[in-house]
Amino acid sequence: MGLGWAGREIWLSRLVAHPAYEVVAVADPSPAAREAAAAAWPDIRVLADVADVTTDLADLAVVAVPNHLHTPVATGLLRRGVPVFLEKPVCLSSAEAVQLAAAEREAGAVLLAGSAARYRADVAALGAAVACKAGEIRHIDVSWVRAKGVPDAGGWFTRGDLSGGGALVDLGWHLLDTVTPLLGAVDYDQVLGSVSGDFLDTAAHRTSWRHGEGPALAGGGDVEDTARGFLVTSTGVSVALRASWASHEVLDTTMIRVEGSAAAISLRCTFGFSPNRAGGSELLLASAGETVPVPFEEEPVGAEYDRQLGALPRLLTDPGYQGRAVAEARRTIGVIERLYASARRYRPVPAVPAAV
Repeated sequence: MGLGWAGREIWLSRLVAHPAYEVVAVADPSPAAREAAAAAWPDIRVLADVADVTTDLADLAVVAVPNHLHTPVATGLLRRGVPVFLEKPVCLSSAEAVQLAAAEREAGAVLLAGSAARYRADVAALGAAVACKAGEIRHIDVSWVRAKGVPDAGGWFTRGDLSGGGALVDLGWHLLDTVTPLLGAVDYDQVLGSVSGDFLDTAAHRTSWRHGEGPALAGGGDVEDTARGFLVTSTGVSVALRASWASHEVLDTTMIRVEGSAAAISLRCTFGFSPNRAGGSELLLASAGETVPVPFEEEPVGAEYDRQLGALPRLLTDPGYQGRAVAEARRTIGVIERLYASARRYRPVPAVPAAV
């Protein structure tokens, strides 16, 4: 459901090629998007209204619509009994998480959801190394910093009423999704956040590797291009987070570092599809003054999405899975809401616009 950039380039192309799936229909309200889809995939039924998707047509709906439509589209499908895979952000508020949970219970359909980040081979190798070597986890650093990656500046991505937020909702959800398997379903006693938007109005910091998904609007937007946070769990483990659409850096970099009582394990890589990357991933283990590489199998960009799709059929038939995705989403959006609430307490000092 949805034929924007993510729907076409990330999901539809992979679903068509995946042996576990048969794509029977796509849906989008845009006549131009439907016309393009019909030309590219003539054997697939093209719908204008997602309401036409029922259990008679499909046994799973992959929802890849703009953020503000995630919950309305997903709840409608779930209430009609259609299982749903919903990409991140799964919801934009705790209230939406409640709506998703109610819709899932109402008809007994299953909601599958989440970021593909935890399906990366390097992230899995990090998790295995932490489990075996780190000891008690004391602190985690997670960051995704783009050099020039403000998406569709002036379009829906940078409008808070349509996106639900900026870099924190877009990139930060992926980062929080990598923390959850490391710490489990923890409670955060302390949440401190700050946001800034120094790059939204500079054309040089917009994405060059994907096309816009709608007409640009006046101004750069009303969301943040950078969010920083510091979290402390009820057991005293701390998490530092940074999500940046744009920065003063040359290349895009994702970092995950886990400090444990016995060792520190760090992963340096680049999430996503941006070509502004330094190359492959590097996973290191440091202990007792010695740092050694941790071997893992390199994979092509985007392989995590294929792996995530490969996992969905098993989850779809797992009788115990219902409710898990929305429970995790509720915890994630709860942290994001608290980070934004903390940031609103402080007004950032006016900045000189970044040089173009």
